[in-house]
Order: sequence, then C-alpha cells, then structure tokens
Amino acid sequence: MRGLTGKVGIVAGGGRGIGAATVRRLAAEGAAVVVGDIREAEAAAVAAEINNGGGRALAVALDITNEQSVADLVEKAVATYGGLDFFHANAAGGTQGDVDALNCSLDVFDQSIAINLRSHFICTQKALPVLLERGGGAMVYTSSGAAYGGAPWQVAYPVAKNGLHALMRHVAARWGKQGIRANVVAPGLVLTEAVREHLTDQYVEEGLKRVPSPRLGQPDDIAGMVTFLVSDDGQWVNGQVLSVNGGAAMRD
Repeated sequence: MRGLTGKVGIVAGGGRGIGAATVRRLAAEGAAVVVGDIREAEAAAVAAEINNGGGRALAVALDITNEQSVADLVEKAVATYGGLDFFHANAAGGTQGDVDALNCSLDVFDQSIAINLRSHFICTQKALPVLLERGGGAMVYTSSGAAYGGAPWQVAYPVAKNGLHALMRHVAARWGKQGIRANVVAPGLVLTEAVREHLTDQYVEEGLKRVPSPRLGQPDDIAGMVTFLVSDDGQWVNGQVLSVNGGAAMRD
C-alpha cells in the first residue's frame, strides 16, 4: 500500500483477532502502531512480535468504554511517535443475553450500546482533534454484517452497529473537506479466536454453506481492507460501509 511508511496509527482492540491481524499488516507496511486492548498481556505480545521483527509498536492498556482511558491511549501515541495519522476502532462485545426485542433486558441493551457504539463515539472525540492537527487522517470503524442482516435472534448488537454507520457518515460529511476520511468495515463470519470460542462447529459449517466462497473469512482478510482504507491508495474512499464477507451479503 502507498503512503504508510512512517505513519502513526492506533488499533483500539488490537490484542487478538481482526485487530491483531491489522496491527501486523500495518506494521509490515511501515507504520508505527499503538496497540490498545483491555487484554493488556495480549496487546503486549502483539507489540513485542512487531518490535522483534524490526517494526515499531507500543502496547497500551485500554478500556474503550472509558473516556479517560481512550484519551490516554491517544496521548501515548502522540508522546511516543509525534502525532497520529489514523485510528481503527475495533471493539465489539456484550452479546450475552442479547436476544429479541421482547426478551433483551435494558441492562444488556445498554451494555451493548456502550461497547459497540458509545465507545466509538469516545474514540472519535479523542482522536479527531489530533488528526485535524496533523492536517487530516483516517478513522476506520469495525462494524458487522449483523447491522443489515435482520437477525431474529438478536437486537442490541445490530442496533449499535447501525448507529456506528451513522456516526461514520457524520464524521465523513462534517470533516471531509479538512482531510478526514471515515469508513466502516463490515466483516462477515471471520474465524477469529472469539468465534472459535463461542460458536459451535455446526454454526460454522452452516455459515460456510451460506457463503458463495470456498472458505470462511480470516482476520487477514479484514486487515487488508483496513490497511487499504488508511493508506494513500484509499484517499478517495470516504463515508462508505465496506462489506468483507465472501459474498454472504451482496449489497450496493
């Protein structure tokens, strides 16, 4: 990808799965990456791997739902590497107890909004001023095919991810003239560690049957799209939801 050598970025939720794959890809392209994660040991392991391989990475403990924690993450990036060129908000979770609208408690709904939407709003508020000081940059948010899939078994997570799309478009429309690009990546079924922990083999097999592709997704598939969006090759992509799902959902 063009234009990533010497750039500085943050991956919030970079300790494993899609986030860790993205950190590795960005570092391979020459960027310095700050790896934020609530799983501090996993973030440290990813950063150590990058540094041992000759790249530049820094691990920072992060609670993405906490305003001060996100502010500290951004400040650490600026203090260590001199600025910020892109931010990838990659948090997700809070799905336990998230069922249909008549049976999902308000506590579960509120938790899902906090993790999957409010946290990304916090990231935007903390990262955007620093990107603007830099003269522009990229915000990339990880959403999900669940945002437009119409799942009958889940309500809060899709609602939160749809809100994320609106947030992204607001950022793109409001600050695009000032050099800010904002986009969403919406993965399909990607075989991350979390998926392997929580989904049955039968669910994965059924997922493969629904995809017009010979395989399901891998974290590197999403990492490639994120890296494109923050690179100079993605300079004219703004305000978009990019579905990376092997064709499971075919959308304009």
